[in-house]
Amino acid sequence: MRGSEFAELKAYAAVAERASFARAAQHLGLSPSALSQTIRQLEARLGVRLLNRTTRSVAPTAAGAHLHQRIAPLMRAMDDAVAEASAAAGQTSGTLRINTLGMAARQIIAPRIGRFHRAHPDVVLDIVVDDALSDIVAGRFDAGIRVGGRLEKDMIAVRLTPDVKMLAVASPGYLARRGMPHTPADLHAHACINWRLQDDGRAYRWEFEKKGKRLEVAAEGPLITNQSEVGAAAALQGLGILYAFDHDLVDNALARGSLVQILADWSITRPGLFLYYANRRYPQTALGAFIDCLLDRDLPASKRRAEATTR
Repeated sequence: MRGSEFAELKAYAAVAERASFARAAQHLGLSPSALSQTIRQLEARLGVRLLNRTTRSVAPTAAGAHLHQRIAPLMRAMDDAVAEASAAAGQTSGTLRINTLGMAARQIIAPRIGRFHRAHPDVVLDIVVDDALSDIVAGRFDAGIRVGGRLEKDMIAVRLTPDVKMLAVASPGYLARRGMPHTPADLHAHACINWRLQDDGRAYRWEFEKKGKRLEVAAEGPLITNQSEVGAAAALQGLGILYAFDHDLVDNALARGSLVQILADWSITRPGLFLYYANRRYPQTALGAFIDCLLDRDLPASKRRAEATTR
């Protein structure tokens, strides 16, 4: 295979995985127009349309999806080979693709981006915020960050946060209109803001436990979302009751009185956030450095203790 042909396939894989010429061009270090020309050259060489393009979206055709299915494992194998060579040489460089929940991006990654870049200026971080539980292997991500109970199988997992207690919350205005629920069964008479589980499409059944008694509630209401900011905003605007895992979005509102906690004695504890990655023999040096940064292992012990005290 000639170098130009490999470059075309690599460009096509980047577009297919990101469903965006702009994001793929940024990842590849090309202009969108140059990337578009590369894809047209590939389609002309193969004699088949690979992508359906509109002003708002890009998606593979049937032929394009089949091509991507065949070349994606080869691309991953080549990336792994390069990572192994870099690891053997002790180099920390390359592009690190991370698929993460929004709350992990805000709470864990964003505060440490500057420090990681200063320590590893040759590593390009490609951070994709995704609350839809995407398959990180199919998407050619180096690692993902998820709630512990939602990890993909056959992965190496690294705990990032302690377990977290779920918080049922609602606005004072909503509770004034609809009354205060005293047991989970009372939620059937209330409007609830629910979560969509993207792996099977079902809405989350709210889980509660008290004195060894565990039960689930099929919550219903005016909103179902897979995005935590949307759910928190809906609760603040009085649409209904939210069962929140993301304390970052509700703690300040609770302190201000904009939200009120309910059913506190029934709330369960869920696994915290984990970074996970495919079980490879030679994990990337860059990934190891990124994990150390997220866990503050790259800081002196005294500073780690000080930062842990302030959080």
